[in-house]
Amino acid sequence: MTAKMALLLVNPNSRRGKASLPKVRSLLEQANIRYIERPADTRETTSETIANRAQEIDCVIVGGGDGSLNAAAPGLLQTKLPLGVLPLGTANDFARTVGLPLDLEAAVGVIAKGKTTPIDLGMANEHPFFNVASIGFSADLAMSLTEEAKKRWGKLGYAIVAARLLAGSRLFTAELEHDGRSEELRSFQVAVGNGRFYGGGMTVHADATAQDGMLDFYSLEVDHWWKLLTLLPSLRKGTQGSWNDVRAFSTKDLIIRTSKARAVNLDGELKTETPVHFSIIEKAVSVFVP
Repeated sequence: MTAKMALLLVNPNSRRGKASLPKVRSLLEQANIRYIERPADTRETTSETIANRAQEIDCVIVGGGDGSLNAAAPGLLQTKLPLGVLPLGTANDFARTVGLPLDLEAAVGVIAKGKTTPIDLGMANEHPFFNVASIGFSADLAMSLTEEAKKRWGKLGYAIVAARLLAGSRLFTAELEHDGRSEELRSFQVAVGNGRFYGGGMTVHADATAQDGMLDFYSLEVDHWWKLLTLLPSLRKGTQGSWNDVRAFSTKDLIIRTSKARAVNLDGELKTETPVHFSIIEKAVSVFVP
């Protein structure tokens, strides 16, 4: 491994975080990866810990799901330390985007080999995100999906809560600015993707990567929620842009405004609200990959 010392940040609230911590420590020791951990009683945020320990470490290892990675993103941007990912969350969409193994021992092995690649980060009102930002249904889902439901049901938890929300969901109106043009839309959900996967199995765009320097936008402009059922196979494949009820394009910069503030979901976490300015930072973070 190229790093001399790692900062280990395992989120105990992630689906497998607390239960997996003893195994994580053992695997790191077996791989001769030296590490320090954040004190359990600290009041520092994840990114504050990264920034405050930057002079002591050579990389950061985050164990958890996409929300755990999102919490580390500002600190990684600030310090430029490479990131090792231990996929211990519910969906682990970023791990799948960059081709990381979901098996814990194999994931530690990837970090131990020391190969890194630079990946892009999306920005939403100065808040970084790895996978996807969304407004509408996905943000409502994030507000309703509790940690208890994710731990108990895993990916099935998304489907259970989503089914409860669908019937009551309504279209919202938004103004969209991008590439020198302004458009108005009525949407069930808009999504802006940096990576490929999100939401436990959905795909932003069939050709999206976290290294292409582009943001992939889509808007589901269906007039009845039940039409989403027919769209579901395309949403999983990332081919939804071919449907008449879906507006889709790629860009580097866009602004979304709504008549009243709406929550913006970043990697499963509600971090900001409209109006929201999206941009991309190319080659923002180095990640250990196979």
